[in-house]
Amino acid sequence: APSLQSHSLHNDSQRAVGFNVFQQASPDVGHENGVVHENPRLVCDGAEDEDIRRAADERYDVISPVTVRLRNKQRRLSEEVTKRLSLPADIRLPENFLARQSLSLSPDGQLTRRSRRKSLSEIGFGKIESYTKLDKLGEGTYATVFKGKSRLTDSLVALKEIRLEHEEGAPCTAIREVSLLRDLKHANIVTLHDIIHTDKSLTLVFEYLEKDLKQYMDDCGNIMSMTNVKLFLFQLLRGLAYCHKRRVLHRDLKPQNLLINETGELKLADFGLARAKSIPTKTYSNEVVTLWYRPPDVLLGSTEYSTPIDMWGVGCIFYEMACGRPLFPGSTVDDELHLIFKLLGLPTEDTM
Repeated sequence: APSLQSHSLHNDSQRAVGFNVFQQASPDVGHENGVVHENPRLVCDGAEDEDIRRAADERYDVISPVTVRLRNKQRRLSEEVTKRLSLPADIRLPENFLARQSLSLSPDGQLTRRSRRKSLSEIGFGKIESYTKLDKLGEGTYATVFKGKSRLTDSLVALKEIRLEHEEGAPCTAIREVSLLRDLKHANIVTLHDIIHTDKSLTLVFEYLEKDLKQYMDDCGNIMSMTNVKLFLFQLLRGLAYCHKRRVLHRDLKPQNLLINETGELKLADFGLARAKSIPTKTYSNEVVTLWYRPPDVLLGSTEYSTPIDMWGVGCIFYEMACGRPLFPGSTVDDELHLIFKLLGLPTEDTM
């Protein structure tokens, strides 16, 4: 059968490539350490590839419980997308869902922002009782994240519960995250479904994704196939390009902030440190980006930076996926700088 290398990602090809994720908790699959393997079952276009599919099926009898396929999505004209997004949210909801709520797709009278909010409130959006907490996923300084379930759609969600201080109100990171995610709509950026505000907390309702890239690499025993590395890197760059095109810096790229669902989709998350930039170089805080993924100029105290701050993090994450270990695992700022200069050399006047 043809080699899988000849069917990997190509610039001039839009063939679908699948890969399997063999979980460590699946001993019946016959693989150890959760290592990721490519799936030879390719979804090809045209009858000429029938022999390839048949040969692959004969060679592989084990079907992974998780198969990822990149499909060609139907392209829509920008006018159609703009028209659809301009519709009130209750009109964009599925008809069967609206039918259960006894709402009409064609409400009488002119639709205004106030009437749209009223319709969504009647459905149950913006109400904490519309969601059920299941498991606690993590806790930070200001927020606790729960796995939850929506009673409106029966789908799993992630509930980020932010504690409100009576004196200070909502943390600036929460306000920043909400304001940015309202405008960032992309397949490789986590979706903010709902916002719930009470006297004691602010809850952000996100789509639920099973694990982050750090957990994924740990499950693989830090051994990832280059096919999967390229798939994840492509999705990371595509989501980041969307942000940069809209003049938004993430500023906190790390494997823990890259979420992955069961179909292999990678999405940027945790925009608490993200910032919209007005000009290419503007003074910001240098207390951004986790130490291992922080560029040397920021480590040295620079507060003027632009999109390269994110691209440095992309390079570090790329190395970690490909080699199975962090590139610059410094324990302090001085240690981090020492590791960078040891590999890349000391900066000169030309490179500063």
